[in-house]
Amino acid sequence: MTADVIIVGGGPNGLMLACELSLAGIHPIVLEQLPQPSTEPKANGLLGQVVRLADHRGLYEPLSGSKEPPQANSAYFMFAAMGLNLGLLEASPVYGLAAPQHRIVEVLQERARALGVDLRRGHRVAAVAQDEDAVTLDVTGPDGDHRLRARFVVGADGARSVIRKQSGIGFPGVSYDRRTNRTAHATVPADWVDPVNGALTIPGYGPILPFLPHRTDQGGFSYAPFPGHPPLVSTTEWDQPATDQPMTLAELESSIRRVLGVDLPLGPPDGTGPHVLRRLTGGNTRVADRFRDGRILLVGDAAHVYTSGGGPGLNLGLQDAANLGWKLAAVLRDTAPPGLLDSYDTERRQAARRMVLSAEAQSALTAPGSDTTALRELFGELLGHRAVVQQLADLTAGTDVRYEMGGAEPHPAVGYFAPELALSTESGIVRIAELARHGRPLLIDLTDDQSPAAALAEGEEAVELVVAQGSDPAGLTGLLVRPDGYVAWASSSPRPDQAELAALRAAVERWFSPAVR
Repeated sequence: MTADVIIVGGGPNGLMLACELSLAGIHPIVLEQLPQPSTEPKANGLLGQVVRLADHRGLYEPLSGSKEPPQANSAYFMFAAMGLNLGLLEASPVYGLAAPQHRIVEVLQERARALGVDLRRGHRVAAVAQDEDAVTLDVTGPDGDHRLRARFVVGADGARSVIRKQSGIGFPGVSYDRRTNRTAHATVPADWVDPVNGALTIPGYGPILPFLPHRTDQGGFSYAPFPGHPPLVSTTEWDQPATDQPMTLAELESSIRRVLGVDLPLGPPDGTGPHVLRRLTGGNTRVADRFRDGRILLVGDAAHVYTSGGGPGLNLGLQDAANLGWKLAAVLRDTAPPGLLDSYDTERRQAARRMVLSAEAQSALTAPGSDTTALRELFGELLGHRAVVQQLADLTAGTDVRYEMGGAEPHPAVGYFAPELALSTESGIVRIAELARHGRPLLIDLTDDQSPAAALAEGEEAVELVVAQGSDPAGLTGLLVRPDGYVAWASSSPRPDQAELAALRAAVERWFSPAVR
């Protein structure tokens, strides 16, 4: 046996999983076929609940450059190129973190190496086979062909995953062959950019707000001036003639003319790059029919891909890793309650299917044609209602996903990502996110009688107890938080009764310790 776990794929999702396993005491091998990290521009940041997950693991500060906790966007966002007035909401769930994917990989690689992860670059998997005891990989590396064997293998090797294909895991979904996306880093006329709100005002058309997709009957347009980088300009069109010619800025200018009906002069980007200049035809929204096949598991794009904007694949993939890491580690340490690893497939496919709904709905609402325009007009009227904005904001952020945690009538907070609370402890004021850096389950006890902590204190080592004082607008007095940030038990009682304490013990037994008394 070479290792307990081999992760195939050293991108952000594979590295995140490697870090999660290492926090739990399992040291995986990561195989990456690229000899060096890719500098190809891909995702431009993180969106939604994954930003709070990054904060829980201490990744937010190095990625954002800010020592302040993440703040949600409480003003304006988009769904299917239609405005969401987040100011209507009491609390916005839409967090954003602008960081190019190569920087995310850089930060995660530094973290992985600090945790002792064995990252092997230039290694390509040629064949996969599993039996009852392990998974065998045939690998080609810098020193030639060799064979590795592990108790579990995780495919984090992208949409064309070798692990998924050779494991016989289906990848059903839909393809959009009619769509052509053109994207480039480019400069625009400086005097066309509003210095106050950053809007790009195109003569003959009008202002287009930055970072927010814009749709016309002929296609889509967006303008994204990311800090420290030249603006990213992109278009979407349908039924374009096929070509094998290299992409050029002149081609993008022509596409903008067709989409907006006016000219936008583009110049070469400033700086040394790497810079985007690409044309993509078609797209896929697909979810694997299972995320686990025996001793083989999938995370990230190997498990799901989407055509919609906002980087849903990366946002979901990092959360896949956080969900899987502590569960797989518990199995390897022989401390896992029954069915724990199976819950990875159940929970994360639930989240993936929810993103399918979002991706396909947005594709339908941005398609060309007057019928779509009429649908958008009607849909736009609904966006004046706070409940509609809340539902779409939660869908965009991924905060509408609620896991099944057991129990007949769970507390309203159970199943959702933990709220952020400032807690007063013996060592000072601390946030839940700061307590979560080590990846262990937490029991936050804010009750008057400290009965939740007492209920688990005797002989219980699976959960870290945090007795504190704090005020929560929702009135929470107790939280059992899983390592992935989700609430497994909660109370709003200053002095929980025996039924609530029994539910707490049952939750600990279900998720962390089958031997809890």
